[in-house]
Amino acid sequence: MLSVNIKKTLGDFHLQVSFEADAKVTGILGPSGCGKSMTLRCIAGIDRPDEGAISLDGRILFDSKKHINIPPQKRGVGYLFQNYALFPNMTVEQNILCGLYHEKNRGKRRQVLEETLNLLRLGGLEKHRLSQLSGGQTQRTALARILVNRPRLLMLDEPFSALDSHLRESLQIEMKRLLKQFDGKAILVTHNRDEASYLCDRIALMDSGKFLTIKPAKAFFCRSLEHSCCYANRLQRYRRKNQRV
Repeated sequence: MLSVNIKKTLGDFHLQVSFEADAKVTGILGPSGCGKSMTLRCIAGIDRPDEGAISLDGRILFDSKKHINIPPQKRGVGYLFQNYALFPNMTVEQNILCGLYHEKNRGKRRQVLEETLNLLRLGGLEKHRLSQLSGGQTQRTALARILVNRPRLLMLDEPFSALDSHLRESLQIEMKRLLKQFDGKAILVTHNRDEASYLCDRIALMDSGKFLTIKPAKAFFCRSLEHSCCYANRLQRYRRKNQRV
């Protein structure tokens, strides 16, 4: 389980989040600029919170009072950036092997590489460069580079934001398959309600640096639908009243 209770100020923006993520896939839903990506960066260790604590499966990753701040590469957290952060001058194989820099045994490196290529359906593309890949293949290459490290937590930051609608839908299906096969927990950051509904088991609604609510996905979207229906009914009654006047 992931436990987060942190505060961070950046200019005029104040992040103050406290939550526990024990579902298979937890979605953080909210508008642009509300602090979703900053939350992920603090969990990953890229940004340092001003105060608070972060733990994963009982292991402390950050604690301001105990002066603990585990380096990003030792946290067991995989972070898929919005732009994937791949190296365009490298092949698929070379990009993936960058994630195995710590493994010195060549045989082990090759074994993990082959297993990951099969899992992500990248077999036959090992020698291709990024310019030769489709959008889906590029995303899977970025995921492969993360998964070779066997992270306990996978964080996806707006993974479909730069894709057209047709490609986005097909990759969401692929992502759902991969998340089911992933052994650990995952966090998906998005501002798209359809993505959150399709991929997530639990939803946290975020705005202005704070979590407003966190609920099972089904309960969250049922409640949202009720609010939408109530609003539509009120609007209809208002229009009818004004038409009579």
